[in-house]
Amino acid sequence: PVMAATTAYIAASVNRFNHAASSSTESFIAFGSGKLVALWDTSDLVDRGVTETLAAHDARITCVKFLDEKTFASADDAGIVKIWMRTGRDTKWDVLCSFGAHRKSISSLAYHAPSHCLITGSSDATVRAWACSDGFKILDELQTLSLNGRYPLSIALETLPGSSAVVLAIGCTDRVVQVFMRSEGLFVPAAQLPGHEDWIRALAFLPPSSSYTPLTLASGSQDATIRLWTIEPIAKAEPAADADELLDAFEAALGEVGDAEEGGRQITLKRHIAMIRMQNGGVQQYSITFDALLIGHEAGITSLAWRPPISSISTPTLLSSSIDSSLILWSPSSIPSLPTPSSTGPAMTSLWINCERFGDVGGQRLGGFVGGLWLANGREVLAWGWSGGTRRWRMVDVNTQTRLESGKWVEVGALTGHLGPVRGISWAPDGEYLLSTGLDQTTRIHAEFSGAWHELARPQVHGYDLVGAAFLNALRFVSVADEKVARVFEAPRGFVRTVRALGVADLTVDEGALPVSAMVPPLGLSNKASTDESTQALERATARPFEGELSATTLWPETEKVFGHGYESITVAVSSAHDLVATACKATTPKHAVVRLYDAATLRPYGSGAPLEGHALTVTRIAFSPDDRFMLSVSRDRTWRLFERVEGKGYIPTAADKSHGRIIWDCSWASDGSLFATASRDKTVKVWQPQSGGSKKWKAAATIKLEYAATAVTFAPNEADRRILAVGLETGVILIYSSALSSPGDWKGVLAVVPGMAHVEHVHQLAWRPRAESRNGDGSESERQLASCSDDGTVKILNVKV
Repeated sequence: PVMAATTAYIAASVNRFNHAASSSTESFIAFGSGKLVALWDTSDLVDRGVTETLAAHDARITCVKFLDEKTFASADDAGIVKIWMRTGRDTKWDVLCSFGAHRKSISSLAYHAPSHCLITGSSDATVRAWACSDGFKILDELQTLSLNGRYPLSIALETLPGSSAVVLAIGCTDRVVQVFMRSEGLFVPAAQLPGHEDWIRALAFLPPSSSYTPLTLASGSQDATIRLWTIEPIAKAEPAADADELLDAFEAALGEVGDAEEGGRQITLKRHIAMIRMQNGGVQQYSITFDALLIGHEAGITSLAWRPPISSISTPTLLSSSIDSSLILWSPSSIPSLPTPSSTGPAMTSLWINCERFGDVGGQRLGGFVGGLWLANGREVLAWGWSGGTRRWRMVDVNTQTRLESGKWVEVGALTGHLGPVRGISWAPDGEYLLSTGLDQTTRIHAEFSGAWHELARPQVHGYDLVGAAFLNALRFVSVADEKVARVFEAPRGFVRTVRALGVADLTVDEGALPVSAMVPPLGLSNKASTDESTQALERATARPFEGELSATTLWPETEKVFGHGYESITVAVSSAHDLVATACKATTPKHAVVRLYDAATLRPYGSGAPLEGHALTVTRIAFSPDDRFMLSVSRDRTWRLFERVEGKGYIPTAADKSHGRIIWDCSWASDGSLFATASRDKTVKVWQPQSGGSKKWKAAATIKLEYAATAVTFAPNEADRRILAVGLETGVILIYSSALSSPGDWKGVLAVVPGMAHVEHVHQLAWRPRAESRNGDGSESERQLASCSDDGTVKILNVKV
């Protein structure tokens, strides 16, 4: 039978850069997530989230930019730029070209379609212009602009009104917007626009609606203000002025820039004159004037975007995102001004007002929003936050007769995922949902409803990096972090209601016995149960929670702390009958390299209470056999040890082996308990079976040799006539092997899941979804689901046809 894997779910976060995401006009989003480029079709009605990840970069992705419908560029913090293309909506994305644009990280990207010019800015304090030809396959460097040691935080390009010349604006780690112009050949410095009092993080040109309207440039700074600048050609008044006089005027204008440095908000309405030589040899002058100051954010601006031009809307709208956790939509509104003596009717002047505000108003959530985008032709806005999660708002009740501005905005579902390595995953006992823990100090629960997977709750937001978790039952789990205690959590009433309302699982549980919700007291580390019935958490419990609620209202109360270890925890396991908890911690001596067992109900030490000794270094993984007769532990000391349960005595050591050459990362039992597998950094996976003849020893039935270190291993549950074994590698690849039940020594590779579909870094844990009905009625195999988590920051669930 042919084995194949398809993607069921990808949980990915957006990198913490304000140019890390870009949308095409078809509402297709590409964004950097770690070293991967993730793709999300936001117009998908089932709302499947990220459908695909592309692996090609070897460093974190800092910028993504759509160049046209079928092409986008991605850049990373090693200075590499890659151009991706696909021929149609259903074909795959391929790298057209890849080049080292800079020696250091790329901080901004911009593209000007009419002149096929790509601009890259880097933290090596240069901006480079590249000419794209042959359908983006060839890029030639046109010129390098040096910025005197300042970083280009943002770049914007647009065609100058009434000509084919190009204007380039650069916002740097100083307070001036630098403007360059180019008619043919090279960009030349044209003007410097002072006024901001801090670094300029965002720039955006409003594309002119006709060739006569002036060009508008918006600049947003860390000083929490947005400035609008108007660029328009100066009509030649008297032809007598020759080029020398113009140059004098230009130098005089440059000389005045220094005057604004004394401090104080100087709103200068001075015209900055810029000149450019045209193709015909003549000179055209442009004036750049300060037009408006938009004040409304309480903290620095992180990104700006103009609404894409829609036929029904003539009013320009600017979207701004800020560190103060809010997004604002700004539009000009005309108001009557004082009549002047010469005018007859009432004069109108335009005033920019904020017509819509999203996010947490006044709520200083950590880090606020990093960037924002328009989607769906200006009918949706999307923003991504400091913690990598995204939020999206959609305009509803749009009446086509009235102007679009009057529509109402509502929040709709977006993407969530861990920001940083994900260290552990655990399925609920019957596979209802999946728990994941990561170094971003969160524990998250993912579940499938209405045809797609989403994050359902964030039970633990902690002060320590989380390294592992395991379910005790569907509503209780234990997690370990970079601290000496293990913590036990219990689901609140709100979670049970949400699970029932969304049809994830019908948990038979007495709701009255559960706490209503949980909160973290000020200066506290642990989630305390709250019995306050009036919390808004329960009102929305029937709907899918969004990023804002996940980070605030879906905590689970902590019920117990489990002490015992002398160093930071490293792994946790729960027995097959869910009645025992085993933990291990970091260790460099045999005294600390112990496994401690606790009774799951009372969380008191199990049996005699003595820890299980034997290892010399950190125990990396613990696994109970399906009947709980054996407990297996593997360690950094390159050995595995087996403990057997004896009535009245607890677990006692029965066997051990040191045939692996490097650290053993993971171990797993076959579902009938007759075999177990160990995965090691020595590039092998060994399968062990008991020796015949009543001896207690186990022997290696097979050694699977790999090209890279094996970091995760797991047997698939209840198979019919063969065993399935999944192996994760340090490179992110997932391999699947099978063997007949009768010959445990003979393993064949049946499927390799490549890095784009699997992972691109160390796979930490693999887990098959427990399901009773893994066989169809006619005896044919159905799909199985394999969950995986990795250092690349993603949690993935694959449908594997076996």
